[in-house]
Amino acid sequence: MSSGASSKSEALASGGTESAKGPGRPGPLQDESLGVVSVPSHWRGIQGIRAETKSCQTASIATAEVSTQAWKHADVGVQTEPPVQVSLLSASQQDDSQLAAFLRRVEGMVIRELNKNWQSHAFDGFEVNWIQQQQTVSCLHSLAYPPAQEQGLHVTSISWNTTGSVVACSYGRLDDGDWSTLRSFVCSWNLDRCGLNPRQPSLVIEVPSAVMCLAFHPSQPALIAGGLYSGEVVVWDMSRPEDSLLWCTGLTDDTHTDPVYQVVWLPMPRHSHRFQLLSVATDGKVLLWQGVSAGLLQLTEGFAVVTQQLPRNTKLKKPTRGETEVGITAVAFSSFDPSLFVLGTEGGFPLKCSLAAEEAALTRMPSSVPLRAPAQFTFSPHGGPIYSLSYSPFHRNLFLSAGTDGHVHLYSMLQAPPVTSLQLSHKYLFAVRWSPVRPLVFAAASGEGDVQLFDLQKSSQKPTVSIKQTQDESPVYCLEFNSQQTQLLAAGDAKGTVTIWQLSTEFTEQGPREAEDLDQLVMEVAA
Repeated sequence: MSSGASSKSEALASGGTESAKGPGRPGPLQDESLGVVSVPSHWRGIQGIRAETKSCQTASIATAEVSTQAWKHADVGVQTEPPVQVSLLSASQQDDSQLAAFLRRVEGMVIRELNKNWQSHAFDGFEVNWIQQQQTVSCLHSLAYPPAQEQGLHVTSISWNTTGSVVACSYGRLDDGDWSTLRSFVCSWNLDRCGLNPRQPSLVIEVPSAVMCLAFHPSQPALIAGGLYSGEVVVWDMSRPEDSLLWCTGLTDDTHTDPVYQVVWLPMPRHSHRFQLLSVATDGKVLLWQGVSAGLLQLTEGFAVVTQQLPRNTKLKKPTRGETEVGITAVAFSSFDPSLFVLGTEGGFPLKCSLAAEEAALTRMPSSVPLRAPAQFTFSPHGGPIYSLSYSPFHRNLFLSAGTDGHVHLYSMLQAPPVTSLQLSHKYLFAVRWSPVRPLVFAAASGEGDVQLFDLQKSSQKPTVSIKQTQDESPVYCLEFNSQQTQLLAAGDAKGTVTIWQLSTEFTEQGPREAEDLDQLVMEVAA
C-alpha cells in the first residue's frame, strides 16, 4: 500500500476527516450551536382581532304563589233510630177461639159481597193506564227525508213495526203521470233512539221504482214488505243496511202487471208462527207469496176478480170491449175469520171475498198456479174509486171504506147498503183506520190536508177533532195508529212529511161496555 492511502485510512479511523486541501472537499465533522429563530403567527393576531364575546339567557320567569282552601265545612251524622224491641206472642199465648168466632161472624157478609162483585160488570173492559194524562192532540215529531222532498215525492204509505218504536214510510207519487222510472225511497226512524234527528232517517233504502205501499212483518221487527209501481213485491231486512233486499218477485208472468196498492202479511194455515204475503193491484189479481231460497218470492195461490163472475147484485157500467178484470185498490181482513176479507175497487164497490173460494177464475192472464174467483157479495158503491178499507178489530161484521167521493161508509157484512155514510171532505179521502183500542173511534185522512178523529160515542155525524196537518191544504195520503204505543198516530202527506201525533187521553182509554155501545149504535142507525 502506498503512503497516501495509509494516511487517509488513519484519518478516518481516528474519527476525523480528511483535511480539505482542495476545493469542494469537506472538512472534519463537528458539533455547532446556532441561534434560535422565532417566526411570529399572523393568524393568531388576526383571530384575536375578530373575536367577539356574546351571551344568551331566557327572559325572566314570573312566579306566583296561590293557595286555596274551603272556608265552610259541616259535619253530618246519620243513624237509624234506636231499635224497639217487639214482643211476639207465642203460639200458646194466642187466643184462637176469639179469631175463629170473628171469622164465623163475618163469613156470611164477606161471601155476599164477593158474589156481588163477581156478578158486577162495573169494571168490564177497564185497564189500568199508567201513562200521564194527555188533554189535547199535539204534534210529537215532524219527520222528513230532504232528498225525497227535493224530488217532489209524496209519502204514499206508513207502517209501524211490531215493537211500536220504529215507523217507516215509502215515497212515490199518487197523482197523475208516469212514475214507473222514478227513483224513490223507503225510510225508517226509531222514535226511542236518543238524539233523534227528524230530517235524518235511521235507515234509507233506495228503490228503482216508486213504492206504493208498505207493511211491517207481524212478529219480526226488521222485516218490511213493499209493493212497487212496476208491479213487483219486495221484502227488505232492515237489520242489514248494506244489503237489505231479502226477497222479491222479479218481473215474471206471475208478477202483477199494474201498480201494487197494498200488501198484507197473513198467518199460514196450520202454521200460525209462519207468514205469507198477500198483494193486490189494479190488474185485478190477488196473489199470495212465500219466501224461498235464492232471494225469491214464490207464488203459492192466486185469485182474479173479473166482471163476468161478480155477484148478481153488482150494478156495473158496461165495461170497455175486452176489459174483463176489475181493478183492486184496497184490501182488509177480518179480525175474527182469517179467510174472510173485503176488496176495494176502482168501480167504487166493496167486495166480500174468501180465501176458501174454489171456483176457477175466467181469465186469460198467465199464471203458474190456477187463479180462483174470490168474490161472494157486493156492497153498495161509493161515487168513485175506493182508496182505503179498515175492518173493525172489535166487531165481526163492521168495516169502514173511504173513497174519492169524500165519504166514509160504515158497512155491515149482513147488508149491501152502508149502515151510515159521512161526508168528511169536498175532495178525496185517501185513508181510514179504526182505533186499535177504542171500538167507537176511527181516523180519516183527507185531500184538504186534514186528519179527522171521530168518536161515535160523542157524535156520529161530525169529527170530534180535526187537525190541520198541511197549511197549504196539500193532501194527507196515509195514516196508521200505533197498536203498541196507543197514544201515537202517524200521518204522511204530499209535502213528503210524516207527522207523529200524540193523541189525547179521550182517544186512548176505553170506557166500560164500549163494544156493546157499538152494537147498540149500529142497531139504532140501521133502524
